[in-house]
Amino acid sequence: MTLTIGQVAPDFTLNNQFGESVSLSSFKGKKNVIITFYPFSFTGTCTGELCSLRDDLGSFQNDNAELLAISCDSMFTQKVFADQENYKFSVLSDFWPHGATAQAYGVFDEARGCAIRGTFIVNKEGILSWQVIHGIGDARDSAEYKAALAAL
Repeated sequence: MTLTIGQVAPDFTLNNQFGESVSLSSFKGKKNVIITFYPFSFTGTCTGELCSLRDDLGSFQNDNAELLAISCDSMFTQKVFADQENYKFSVLSDFWPHGATAQAYGVFDEARGCAIRGTFIVNKEGILSWQVIHGIGDARDSAEYKAALAAL
């Protein structure tokens, strides 16, 4: 599925690293949401990208914005990964049905069974405002979506 800027973002409910349900719709009317899909926990590029967000968390998680990181790893993997890297944002598990949320956002790689790198900004009205999709091996620059978020 290909998403178009201006359309309603696909809703989802996934468990975070603590086993708590997090729904995109719960932020409607309250916060802009940055959704960042990544292939695998504990891999170099993915860890580097998420640590970059962690190190500048105030830009991505504040009164106006919420950061949600998603991979197809299990909730238990997400817990150990988030603890090890000291992530203070929701690290969500799209484990079962395997990759369903990544599929809804058009970033699921069937051959590898994981999400590719996709970042989406959903505004407070639940509308997709910005997106960028990279291949599995291509690191993203958080400055890109920091600028897009600031433009809302």
